[in-house]
Amino acid sequence: MNAGAARRGWRWLSRHSAVALLVLTASGLAAGLLLHLAGAGVTGNAVWAAVGGCGAAYALWAMADALRHGRVGVDVIALLAVGGALAVGELLAAAVIAVMLASGRALEAWAAGRARRDLRALLERAPRTARQYRGQALETVPLDVVMPGDLLLVAPGELVPVDGTIAGAVAVLDESALTGEARPVERGPREPVRSGVVNAGGPFNLRVTATAADSTYAGIVRLVSEAEASQAPFVRLADRYAVWFLLVSLAWAGAAWVVAGAARAVAVLVVATPCPLILAAPVALVSGLSMAARRGVVVKGGGVLERLARCTTLLLDKTGTLTSGRPQVAAIIPAGGHEPAEILRLAASLDQVSAHVLAAAVVEAAAAHGSRLVLPHHVEEVPGQGIRGTVGARRVAVGRAGWAGVTGLPGWVKTARRRARLDGAVTVFVAVDGEPAGVLIMNDPLRPDATRTIRALRDGGISRIVMVTGDRAEVAHSVGAVIGVDEVLAERTPADKLDAVRAERDRAPVVMIGDGINDAPALALADVGVAMGARGATAASEAADAVLTVDHLDRVGEARTLACRTRRIAMQSVLAGMGMSVAAMAAAAAGLLPAVWGALLQEAIDVAVILNALRVLIPATPQPRLTAADAALNIRFAQEDESYLALGDTHGEDATAWAAAPGTSAPGEGTSGPASLASMARS
Repeated sequence: MNAGAARRGWRWLSRHSAVALLVLTASGLAAGLLLHLAGAGVTGNAVWAAVGGCGAAYALWAMADALRHGRVGVDVIALLAVGGALAVGELLAAAVIAVMLASGRALEAWAAGRARRDLRALLERAPRTARQYRGQALETVPLDVVMPGDLLLVAPGELVPVDGTIAGAVAVLDESALTGEARPVERGPREPVRSGVVNAGGPFNLRVTATAADSTYAGIVRLVSEAEASQAPFVRLADRYAVWFLLVSLAWAGAAWVVAGAARAVAVLVVATPCPLILAAPVALVSGLSMAARRGVVVKGGGVLERLARCTTLLLDKTGTLTSGRPQVAAIIPAGGHEPAEILRLAASLDQVSAHVLAAAVVEAAAAHGSRLVLPHHVEEVPGQGIRGTVGARRVAVGRAGWAGVTGLPGWVKTARRRARLDGAVTVFVAVDGEPAGVLIMNDPLRPDATRTIRALRDGGISRIVMVTGDRAEVAHSVGAVIGVDEVLAERTPADKLDAVRAERDRAPVVMIGDGINDAPALALADVGVAMGARGATAASEAADAVLTVDHLDRVGEARTLACRTRRIAMQSVLAGMGMSVAAMAAAAAGLLPAVWGALLQEAIDVAVILNALRVLIPATPQPRLTAADAALNIRFAQEDESYLALGDTHGEDATAWAAAPGTSAPGEGTSGPASLASMARS
């Protein structure tokens, strides 16, 4: 028990060491000043010496850690500066350097801690329990006690916790998080189901075939861990300038010692304090993190902003990233003399009480069109088939083709299935008074800002854009043509996405944007992984370096622009501070700057570079909103590729205009239902 408490205490201390050092050194510096003002100069000097000793010890520990990873960082300069000031009796300077060192490290630790706190709500949704049948009762048990052969209940909207097979009724599943396919699929008795997919229909029983540790979800988590371990270590911006600044400082101090003795060397060491390196970059980066968070982008540390500014290649997923992840009614194809608007009104009236995953989209489309809905009665719903009931005086059925009484392959059915195949869409058939009335085409439309965001990213320095998706090739290439990517990689598994990231990283630094379990390993391996986490993509958010907490893809472009600006201001602060320090060292070495005045000048330099770094908090000129040219371009894209009319808000158009022209369709049968695919996939 004592050993465990000691380990927990050590872990807490290691995580909070920078903050503890800042409190200790700042308190000591203030106490020394008060003692001097009270006339106890000797005691005050002792306190400053102790503060300097703490700073030297921390710098020594940080330097050893950097050397262990093969780096020579800013901590070497800090150690020499503190040690030199202590050696020649400049105790106040030693204490000030210790406080500056602790401040810089505490800022970095605070930034990382803030990112973890902001992400906690996104990362606590992974399944940890399961509902297991024990005799005739259900019991909630820890996931790690579930064994092959056990029978579980998976409730609507729940993530399937382990691999298994369907036991009993048909299950309707949203597998988009694993496969990239936005439409729901049906699994019958004894068909296999993988962990990580979402129950998009009614409750079903699952016969366990693998433990949680051996299931699909756990395998992807292992891929994430391996990808993170294979990432090359990142060198902080300040550390990249530390070596030559160290050499310059030592050269000036050595020359001053030879020419004029130790006192002159002390003056050089005082103004050589590397506060521009210790503070300027962290202040700028923390400011950048704050600005990104205000725009709905949670970034896990300042190093991520630095890497993002250097990335020139973008890889991105399709489903839930370029597309909305929510099904929408894209077209209504009538049979015979039925009016599209009436088909939609009747289907939506019945779907108001449906428990299927697509019903909400049908109801939403009817509401947007202004249809007057009525409550149905005598409703019957059969999982895997559809729903039927009475709407007003009409008998209505919504669901599969056979459920709606469709026999054979009349022309309107062929048209619907061709269009669905082309678009990767779902067909929902509607019957009225026992006769087929028409079919609703439901797809996953592109985000309205997708094309504009791609252009903005190119303007911001991204030179190569690749779409990597698990979706079918014909659908993926259609989307890629609309938004203008350089390459499309379709039907990719999580392992294939890892290979794609590795291949692109050999050419240039890579940003990967994804949404879902299948993207998590690639997000972890990329130089910067960005997760679309507005609706809670657990595994993707955990693996990513940054998470979009708002459902706007264009914030990725804003984040990269902010990263470039932050890095530019940080470099300005670092280089200007070092330049002024070098000039001050030259003056001190020439005997023009005594140690006391050198310390005051160094503090002025520190204030100047910190104020410059804080410019990141001043918003840059905002990007213009959607212009007339953007709108015209989106309209042209929609006209060139009819399968993605959903670039705009098609629900606002007359429903009669949704009837597809013959020869433009595809298959995929579906039924209708209430919560959107995306929201249920991430709940």
